[in-house]
Amino acid sequence: MTVTPSRASFRARHPTRFLILALLLVLLLLVVAPLLVVAINAVKSPADYAAHGPLALPGHLHWKGVVDFWNRVDFGLKLWNSFITSLVVAVLGVVLSVCNAYALGVGRVKGRIWFLVFFLIANLLPQEALVYPLYHLSKQLGLYDSLFSIIIIFTVVQSAFGTYLLTSVYTEFPKELLEAASIDGAGRWRALWRVVVPVSRPTLAVLFTFFFIWTWNEFFLPLIFLISNDNQTVPVALGVLQGDRLMDATTTSASALIGIVPAMVFFLLFQRTLTRGVAAGAIK
Repeated sequence: MTVTPSRASFRARHPTRFLILALLLVLLLLVVAPLLVVAINAVKSPADYAAHGPLALPGHLHWKGVVDFWNRVDFGLKLWNSFITSLVVAVLGVVLSVCNAYALGVGRVKGRIWFLVFFLIANLLPQEALVYPLYHLSKQLGLYDSLFSIIIIFTVVQSAFGTYLLTSVYTEFPKELLEAASIDGAGRWRALWRVVVPVSRPTLAVLFTFFFIWTWNEFFLPLIFLISNDNQTVPVALGVLQGDRLMDATTTSASALIGIVPAMVFFLLFQRTLTRGVAAGAIK
């Protein structure tokens, strides 16, 4: 019995594919293992943790650590602060990025290269370099210790990245669609929202998801600008309580689990959107 070249090559590649899949499985376990350890310790009692260590399964589910942490930090309020801040920043960041990129990519304004260099430098600046001027500016405007200050700062920061990314996309935007819209009587503003935005919707969905997750995970600037307990976000609340003497290992694990779950849920809900957006960008 003769073996065709295609079958022979498939069999030759099969061990390699098996090794790659095994390696990917090991990497997946390395990523998931810390999350599983946190989840296991979050539902342990302090006595169970002290007796059997962090890697043993709990004898029974102990939810007191989760409930105590939720009530101690008023986590519902912190969750709302993070959600509303991330949502507003994501929406405003995408809108501002679209307007900037439309002017630079489609409108081809003069000096567009220098604008792109400015946005690139803005993306490279560390947050530590922005703290001092932003602190004094927020004090003078009366926005210090307010969610509005964080929303404004992160909208500008995220839109700098979004502008730089979308400009490269809109530079290659099909001119035929814009010419057809112009013939139909659409002005530049109407062409933007009726033609450009619908065509680039997958890319905008990816930007929205990234902006939301990035803003949710921000810690340094909210720690500086949100000093009141009622204005703190989830990462700030978790970081502030790490040095609390009342935080044992199980309560700390419960706080980490509660802080991770909302971002994971959001990512799972928008996972298909991310996949479609990346695939659409690759096809284009």
